[in-house]
Amino acid sequence: MIEDKMLKLLRQGRIGKWFSGIGQEAIAVGSTLAMQSDEYILPMHRNLGVFTTRDIPLKKLMAQWQGKATGFTKGRDRSFHFGTQDYRIIGMISHLGPQMALADGIALADLLAGKQKATLVYTGEGATSEGDFHEAVNVAAVWNLPVIFLIENNGYGLSTPKSEQFRCKNLVDKAIGYGIEGRQIDGNNILEVYDTINQLASEIRRDPRPILLECLTFRMRGHEEASGTKYVPQELFDEWEKKDPLRNYETYLIEEGILTADSIIDIRAGIKKNIELEVEEAFDEPEPEVSSALEESDMYFPYEQTVIDPNQSQTEKRYLDAITDALDLAMQKYPNLVLMGQDIADYGGAFKITDGFTAKYGKGRVRNTPICESAIVGAGLGLSINGYKAVVEMQFADFVTVGFNQIVNNLAKTHYRWGEKADVVVRMPTGAGTGAGPFHSQSNEAWFTKTPGLKVVYPAFPEDAKGLLLAAIEDPNPVLYFEHKYLYRSLTSPIPDGYYTTEIGKAVTLKTGGKFAIITYGLGVHWALDYLKNNPESDATLIDLRTLQPWDKETVRDAVKSTGRVLILHEDTLTNGFGAEISAWIGEHCFQYLDAPVLRCASLDTAIPMNKALEDEFLAKARLTETIEKLLKY
Repeated sequence: MIEDKMLKLLRQGRIGKWFSGIGQEAIAVGSTLAMQSDEYILPMHRNLGVFTTRDIPLKKLMAQWQGKATGFTKGRDRSFHFGTQDYRIIGMISHLGPQMALADGIALADLLAGKQKATLVYTGEGATSEGDFHEAVNVAAVWNLPVIFLIENNGYGLSTPKSEQFRCKNLVDKAIGYGIEGRQIDGNNILEVYDTINQLASEIRRDPRPILLECLTFRMRGHEEASGTKYVPQELFDEWEKKDPLRNYETYLIEEGILTADSIIDIRAGIKKNIELEVEEAFDEPEPEVSSALEESDMYFPYEQTVIDPNQSQTEKRYLDAITDALDLAMQKYPNLVLMGQDIADYGGAFKITDGFTAKYGKGRVRNTPICESAIVGAGLGLSINGYKAVVEMQFADFVTVGFNQIVNNLAKTHYRWGEKADVVVRMPTGAGTGAGPFHSQSNEAWFTKTPGLKVVYPAFPEDAKGLLLAAIEDPNPVLYFEHKYLYRSLTSPIPDGYYTTEIGKAVTLKTGGKFAIITYGLGVHWALDYLKNNPESDATLIDLRTLQPWDKETVRDAVKSTGRVLILHEDTLTNGFGAEISAWIGEHCFQYLDAPVLRCASLDTAIPMNKALEDEFLAKARLTETIEKLLKY
């Protein structure tokens, strides 16, 4: 009846979009009834029955669909693209597949906490073609996670029939490829749906393992109303109309003497009255406040860092050891912290940073992962949703491309969309100088500095490597932590022994001079230090940004004011590197202080070559002296 009302409002132009679940109601209602009220469900965009069965007030849902301030996303997202901790429902994003990995993380948190719980996640038959489906099911299988992966096989992904989506006869046949149990049921029979999921959920609470459940059903309306249904043969509608889950269940209840024609009329009258009342009240709800300051602040979970000063004792350690120290101390401080990455357990990681950690913290918290970056980043978000912290190691920063969607569309936007934190750190072993070639050497920080909702740090020294990593783990927002591979074993310095943090968003002035300023970060800091050591007459100010998002504008402004000449140095390629943003900001806000154009010194606009001579020519260091000389001629 709510669906009918929404279709009327759509025709009247009072709502803008609607994804109908007519014909599939038995799956949403039956499965939700079978789950415990405190167990997480991750539905799709035509699963209204999940929300009504969990007794979310229609007025609240309607405010969401109308983009009102009182909706779950405060007007920032539409449809069921939201989550709510109050009702243990985590909605999808438009990319369809990524929420399956979140279910893995949620279930993992329950396992680690010793809770006997199941997690239910929906997907459609079309989304089973996505890599996210494979990665999530595979991880759940390897880790024995209590997740029910429910496929609503309604025959069509928008206009694409299932025959053009997969070649297997039944989707449930995919289960054998993952070594897990698969079931196929009539998704239009609410009793079969309820009984099956009730049985499966009861089993996997006691004996954790994933289940692939294919529910056969049919979509009686378009993908969304604007697309229509002309691409669907009429005989399919005729066939499935006979299987209408509501009508058949209603008939069954009448035949069993549970309902009568008169009681149905009374029930419908009561529902209709409630729908009309709550829908109209929702239309009167306030519109969102239009405030750029509020919008920007809501990109991040509210958090004010308290900097913890280092103690007096120090030990000479390598850059790599500083990272190990930070992870070790964080694992001690946060019993709910989980480390995940390829080969990080007994092997200790590709760079041996977590060597010995499984002996101290166990394989539950130091987890080897399959080679599936998207699922592991998504699982990190799922852990965060269910009360844990996560540090995900990319074996090389280059490999983050495989998990890019989870970072820029899930981690970055979750708080903005529905107020939930994303307490995940992604470690990014980055950079060139080791002759590792195009796929193990990229400086890809600029892919993320332009994405609102993320924080990006990039330490140049062992002391900052430890302090910034601990600060990143403390922060409940998603942080990309870039650690330079070339510095791992080549750079040693005294670092404080105990637990301390470095301020995120605060640059440091390493040298002060009056002729010009070098603004840099990462390996660029050491290139600049080498230059200044070899050219003591340079009289330059050297700024190490340390954090790229948010970056320290005031320290940069002060350096521009005191010198009038600025060189921005970074290892990344020139075009659209992060230096372009700094240069543009200086030109816009500090023009009156400049005595020369802002110059950038960066790496060539090419891929990174493996050959040592070619790599040296590629890197910005090769052009540093000539760029400084050019700057000083103004």
